[in-house]
Amino acid sequence: MNITCFGHSCLYAESGGKKVIIDPFLSGNPQSGVSPKEIEADAVLLTHAHDDHFGDSIEIAKQNDCPIVAVFELAMHCIRLGAKAHAMNIGGSYSFDGFRVKFTQAFHGSSLREGDQYLYAGQPAGILLTMDNTTIFHAGDTSLYGDMKLIGEMNEIALAALPIGDNFTMGPEEAVIAARWLQTKQVIPLHYNTFPVIRQDTEKFASMLKEYDITCHALNSKESITL
Repeated sequence: MNITCFGHSCLYAESGGKKVIIDPFLSGNPQSGVSPKEIEADAVLLTHAHDDHFGDSIEIAKQNDCPIVAVFELAMHCIRLGAKAHAMNIGGSYSFDGFRVKFTQAFHGSSLREGDQYLYAGQPAGILLTMDNTTIFHAGDTSLYGDMKLIGEMNEIALAALPIGDNFTMGPEEAVIAARWLQTKQVIPLHYNTFPVIRQDTEKFASMLKEYDITCHALNSKESITL
């Protein structure tokens, strides 16, 4: 599986000829360096509905004639906006052509902005994505929670993508604990440095992970790793 970062919390995974994008906040994101028009995808996966994750989902789904995979309420909103969607919910999994998605819980919020109002958009989620027998975990926006231990026990997680920005999500110290509980040996830090309030030192985070023999991949936009 090849994984490319497009800034903030957006990951692009390719394997076996299939391509999926998670939380495509591209236009309006100074970190992304990529236009949604450049994205080829077989599915758009969403952890929740906040603008910095929902991003360009509708445009990407329409131009690729592919589904948006999201929790039920958010999926229904995507359909209302003219996109295809596959509705799921926390704890559920589904095998698509070439990849499998399972939603886990995340402790955060999820709302859609319409004008000056914020509308309920279902529960936030984490995503277990499996392609060609390799599983990664995109935790979404979340605090640290005890069931990460179960997720680590029940799945062989090759890599975990974890928020470290603090303020809105868990910070670096909690993300180190999460990585240990998830029993992974590779981490991509997410949701940091996009805005001043979530600025973090990735070198310090990497050194904390190294104490537990966990490798940190602090990817800049368009940088990739292969699992």
